[in-house]
Amino acid sequence: MTSSQFQAVLLQISIALTREQLEQMKFLCEKIGKNRKEKLDTGYKLFEALTERGELGEDNTTFLSGLLKQVHRQDLATKLDNYDTEHLAEPSDNQPSETERAKLDIATEVIVDNIGRAWRQLGRKLRLTEAKLESISEKHPRDLEETVRELLKQWRRSQAAQASAEELIKALRACQHNLTADKVEQKLKDSGY
Repeated sequence: MTSSQFQAVLLQISIALTREQLEQMKFLCEKIGKNRKEKLDTGYKLFEALTERGELGEDNTTFLSGLLKQVHRQDLATKLDNYDTEHLAEPSDNQPSETERAKLDIATEVIVDNIGRAWRQLGRKLRLTEAKLESISEKHPRDLEETVRELLKQWRRSQAAQASAEELIKALRACQHNLTADKVEQKLKDSGY
Protein backbone atom coordinates (compact mmCIF):
# COMPACT_ATOMS: atom_id res chain seq x y z
CA MET A 1 0.00 0.00 0.00
CA THR A 2 1.11 3.50 -0.66
CA SER A 3 1.13 6.45 1.67
CA SER A 4 -2.06 7.74 0.03
CA GLN A 5 -3.75 4.42 0.81
CA PHE A 6 -2.70 4.77 4.45
CA GLN A 7 -4.10 8.31 4.52
CA ALA A 8 -7.36 6.98 3.02
CA VAL A 9 -7.63 4.39 5.83
CA LEU A 10 -7.07 7.13 8.43
CA LEU A 11 -9.74 9.28 6.78
CA GLN A 12 -12.24 6.38 6.87
CA ILE A 13 -11.50 5.85 10.56
CA SER A 14 -11.86 9.58 11.25
CA ILE A 15 -15.27 9.72 9.56
CA ALA A 16 -16.49 6.67 11.51
CA LEU A 17 -15.63 8.12 14.94
CA THR A 18 -18.38 9.77 16.97
CA ARG A 19 -17.72 13.10 18.70
CA GLU A 20 -17.72 11.31 22.08
CA GLN A 21 -15.19 8.71 20.92
CA LEU A 22 -12.94 11.46 19.57
CA GLU A 23 -13.08 13.27 22.93
CA GLN A 24 -12.22 10.03 24.75
CA MET A 25 -9.26 9.42 22.46
CA LYS A 26 -7.98 12.96 22.95
CA PHE A 27 -8.23 12.49 26.71
CA LEU A 28 -6.06 9.35 26.45
CA CYS A 29 -3.31 11.17 24.51
CA GLU A 30 -1.10 12.45 27.33
CA LYS A 31 1.68 13.72 25.03
CA ILE A 32 -0.58 16.28 23.35
CA GLY A 33 -0.92 19.54 25.26
CA LYS A 34 -4.30 20.79 26.48
CA ASN A 35 -4.34 23.82 24.17
CA ARG A 36 -3.58 21.66 21.16
CA LYS A 37 -6.23 19.09 22.15
CA GLU A 38 -8.92 21.79 22.15
CA LYS A 39 -8.17 22.54 18.47
CA LEU A 40 -8.45 18.91 17.40
CA ASP A 41 -12.06 18.74 16.22
CA THR A 42 -11.73 15.75 13.87
CA GLY A 43 -10.10 12.36 14.08
CA TYR A 44 -7.89 13.27 11.17
CA LYS A 45 -6.48 16.30 13.02
CA LEU A 46 -5.79 14.05 16.01
CA PHE A 47 -3.98 11.60 13.72
CA GLU A 48 -1.85 14.45 12.34
CA ALA A 49 -0.88 15.45 15.90
CA LEU A 50 0.02 11.83 16.70
CA THR A 51 2.12 11.64 13.54
CA GLU A 52 4.00 14.82 14.48
CA ARG A 53 4.84 13.28 17.86
CA GLY A 54 6.05 10.01 16.34
CA GLU A 55 3.09 8.02 17.72
CA LEU A 56 1.61 7.20 14.30
CA GLY A 57 2.97 6.30 10.89
CA GLU A 58 2.56 3.77 8.11
CA ASP A 59 4.81 1.37 10.00
CA ASN A 60 3.71 2.50 13.45
CA THR A 61 -0.01 1.92 14.06
CA THR A 62 0.10 0.22 17.46
CA PHE A 63 -0.70 3.32 19.54
CA LEU A 64 -3.71 4.35 17.45
CA SER A 65 -4.97 0.78 17.36
CA GLY A 66 -4.81 0.70 21.16
CA LEU A 67 -6.71 3.99 21.41
CA LEU A 68 -9.45 2.66 19.14
CA LYS A 69 -9.77 -0.47 21.27
CA GLN A 70 -10.00 1.63 24.45
CA VAL A 71 -12.96 3.57 23.05
CA HIS A 72 -14.65 0.29 22.06
CA ARG A 73 -14.10 0.60 18.31
CA GLN A 74 -12.58 -2.83 17.70
CA ASP A 75 -13.94 -2.66 14.13
CA LEU A 76 -11.80 0.39 13.37
CA ALA A 77 -8.77 -1.10 15.17
CA THR A 78 -9.16 -4.20 13.00
CA LYS A 79 -9.32 -2.03 9.86
CA LEU A 80 -6.07 -0.35 10.91
CA ASP A 81 -4.41 -3.63 11.90
CA ASN A 82 -5.41 -5.17 8.57
CA TYR A 83 -3.79 -2.26 6.77
CA ASP A 84 -0.60 -2.87 8.76
CA THR A 85 -0.61 -6.61 8.00
CA GLU A 86 -1.37 -6.14 4.30
CA HIS A 87 1.28 -3.45 4.05
CA LEU A 88 3.97 -5.70 5.56
CA ALA A 89 2.95 -8.73 3.52
CA GLU A 90 2.68 -6.77 0.28
CA PRO A 91 4.55 -8.65 -2.46
CA SER A 92 6.88 -6.40 -4.42
CA ASP A 93 10.39 -6.02 -5.71
CA ASN A 94 11.20 -4.45 -2.36
CA GLN A 95 10.66 -7.65 -0.35
CA PRO A 96 12.97 -10.63 0.20
CA SER A 97 12.26 -13.77 -1.81
CA GLU A 98 9.63 -16.17 -0.52
CA THR A 99 12.35 -18.57 0.66
CA GLU A 100 14.17 -15.79 2.51
CA ARG A 101 10.92 -14.63 4.14
CA ALA A 102 10.34 -18.19 5.40
CA LYS A 103 13.89 -18.28 6.80
CA LEU A 104 13.35 -14.88 8.44
CA ASP A 105 10.10 -16.10 10.02
CA ILE A 106 11.92 -19.13 11.50
CA ALA A 107 14.79 -16.95 12.75
CA THR A 108 12.32 -14.49 14.26
CA GLU A 109 10.61 -17.19 16.32
CA VAL A 110 13.92 -18.51 17.66
CA ILE A 111 15.20 -15.03 18.52
CA VAL A 112 11.91 -14.04 20.22
CA ASP A 113 12.18 -17.14 22.40
CA ASN A 114 15.84 -16.60 23.30
CA ILE A 115 17.12 -13.00 23.14
CA GLY A 116 15.40 -11.60 26.23
CA ARG A 117 16.53 -8.29 27.65
CA ALA A 118 19.46 -8.04 25.23
CA TRP A 119 17.07 -6.95 22.45
CA ARG A 120 18.45 -3.36 22.44
CA GLN A 121 21.99 -4.63 21.91
CA LEU A 122 20.75 -6.71 18.97
CA GLY A 123 18.86 -3.69 17.62
CA ARG A 124 22.05 -1.62 17.66
CA LYS A 125 23.97 -4.35 15.80
CA LEU A 126 21.14 -4.35 13.24
CA ARG A 127 21.78 -0.59 12.84
CA LEU A 128 18.44 0.66 14.15
CA THR A 129 18.54 4.19 15.56
CA GLU A 130 18.22 4.95 19.26
CA ALA A 131 14.99 6.81 18.50
CA LYS A 132 13.57 3.71 16.79
CA LEU A 133 14.64 1.51 19.72
CA GLU A 134 12.95 3.89 22.16
CA SER A 135 9.78 3.86 20.06
CA ILE A 136 9.79 0.05 20.08
CA SER A 137 10.27 0.03 23.85
CA GLU A 138 7.31 2.37 24.36
CA LYS A 139 5.02 0.23 22.21
CA HIS A 140 5.35 -2.83 24.44
CA PRO A 141 6.69 -1.67 27.80
CA ARG A 142 5.65 -4.81 29.69
CA ASP A 143 5.85 -7.54 27.06
CA LEU A 144 9.42 -8.54 26.26
CA GLU A 145 8.49 -11.06 23.56
CA GLU A 146 6.36 -8.51 21.70
CA THR A 147 9.19 -5.97 22.02
CA VAL A 148 11.62 -8.38 20.36
CA ARG A 149 9.05 -9.25 17.68
CA GLU A 150 8.50 -5.52 16.98
CA LEU A 151 12.28 -4.97 16.80
CA LEU A 152 12.62 -7.65 14.12
CA LYS A 153 9.56 -6.38 12.26
CA GLN A 154 11.00 -2.86 12.14
CA TRP A 155 14.39 -4.18 11.04
CA ARG A 156 12.80 -6.19 8.23
CA ARG A 157 10.94 -3.12 7.04
CA SER A 158 14.08 -0.99 7.11
CA GLN A 159 16.07 -3.59 5.17
CA ALA A 160 13.30 -4.46 2.68
CA ALA A 161 14.71 -6.85 0.05
CA GLN A 162 18.12 -6.95 1.76
CA ALA A 163 16.74 -8.54 4.96
CA SER A 164 18.17 -12.01 5.46
CA ALA A 165 18.48 -14.66 8.12
CA GLU A 166 22.25 -14.55 7.60
CA GLU A 167 22.30 -10.88 8.65
CA LEU A 168 20.40 -11.78 11.83
CA ILE A 169 22.87 -14.57 12.59
CA LYS A 170 25.84 -12.20 12.04
CA ALA A 171 24.27 -9.61 14.35
CA LEU A 172 23.66 -12.24 17.04
CA ARG A 173 27.28 -13.37 16.85
CA ALA A 174 28.48 -9.74 16.90
CA CYS A 175 26.77 -9.23 20.25
CA GLN A 176 28.07 -12.53 21.64
CA HIS A 177 24.74 -14.38 21.47
CA ASN A 178 26.35 -17.40 19.86
CA LEU A 179 23.99 -19.91 21.47
CA THR A 180 20.97 -18.13 19.98
CA ALA A 181 22.75 -17.90 16.60
CA ASP A 182 23.46 -21.64 16.78
CA LYS A 183 19.79 -22.32 17.57
CA VAL A 184 18.71 -20.25 14.56
CA GLU A 185 21.12 -22.14 12.29
CA GLN A 186 19.97 -25.50 13.67
CA LYS A 187 16.27 -24.62 13.26
CA LEU A 188 16.90 -23.51 9.67
CA LYS A 189 18.77 -26.73 8.99
CA ASP A 190 15.99 -28.81 10.57
CA SER A 191 13.50 -26.95 8.35
CA GLY A 192 15.45 -27.80 5.22
CA TYR A 193 17.21 -24.47 4.65
